[in-house]
Amino acid sequence: MIKLKIGNRQIGKGYKPFIIAEMSGNHNQSLEKAFQIVEAAAEAGVDALKLQTYTADTMTLDINEGEFFINNPDSLWKGKSYYDLYKEAYTPWEWHEAIFKRCWELGLIPFSSPFDETAVDFLEKLDVPCYKIASFENTDIPLIEKAASTGKPLIISTGMATVAELDETVRAARQAGCKDIILLKCTSTYPASPENSNLLTLPHIRELFQCEVGLSDHTLGIGVGVASVVLGATVIEKHFTTSRDEGGTDAAFSMEPDEMKALVTETEKAWKSLGAISYGPTKVEQASLKDRRSLYVAEDIRAGEVLTKENIKAIRPGFGLAPKHLKNVLGKKAKVDIKKGTPLSWELF
Repeated sequence: MIKLKIGNRQIGKGYKPFIIAEMSGNHNQSLEKAFQIVEAAAEAGVDALKLQTYTADTMTLDINEGEFFINNPDSLWKGKSYYDLYKEAYTPWEWHEAIFKRCWELGLIPFSSPFDETAVDFLEKLDVPCYKIASFENTDIPLIEKAASTGKPLIISTGMATVAELDETVRAARQAGCKDIILLKCTSTYPASPENSNLLTLPHIRELFQCEVGLSDHTLGIGVGVASVVLGATVIEKHFTTSRDEGGTDAAFSMEPDEMKALVTETEKAWKSLGAISYGPTKVEQASLKDRRSLYVAEDIRAGEVLTKENIKAIRPGFGLAPKHLKNVLGKKAKVDIKKGTPLSWELF
């Protein structure tokens, strides 16, 4: 069984799912709102809170046309340049320390997604317990090598990546010094649909790369997250906000507090329900065995009288012979008088 630890939290099949609330740009450039998101995440019962560490200049170029402009009619961010979007969505680096401190105070494990090597250097000064590589950076080998060289666990989203690309990514991370890798199945659309989630990939990823697996989930609601646990997900990441109505760059596909609390509760139930391969009555079912059907005397029977379908019936409770013996006892003669309501036994005929 693969086991690893992030902060004080063990992660693996033997432990309840590790739930990450992703703040992203939902703070709307308000540190007060960022603290509110942290507090709501803690109240919802998640394990960790994740930031994103970049600036507009570390993400793209300040160009407002051509391929640097978002004109996809289906995009949540249509009509903006990449530069303006990232300028709006980024979390000021000077906020990180205060946000992380508040997380630790509330029992949350804080960490971040670095988007370039300078972000890794910055986050190292804050002693983050792990790093998250976003889907769009999962082919950025220099960034992955940089994060892996810290020796800390890497959580890597797999959105859009082919098996060959993931193999290159995982090999690079391990060769650079990362021993603990968690690959998150991810569909890089915002929001994503359940139909495009392809959760059956999860056990294949685990087997192929011999690592922990989880889900970076952009679908609405909790159903896909709960289902992922059944297929082996031990980590689930969801975007989070205090209220979608308050807006935010990722608010449209982010969880609200009640939804996140439900995700925490229901994924733990799903994990507990997995148990082990088991047949026969469990310990807690032993008392219910008496309520199975069995053969009972349905009418008073005199000694020498023949047992028939009229005077022998398969009913509850289960103190008589098993119903499978009915065809073997019909036509037999009673040895003694038998009162109605007597459980049938071999000694009676």
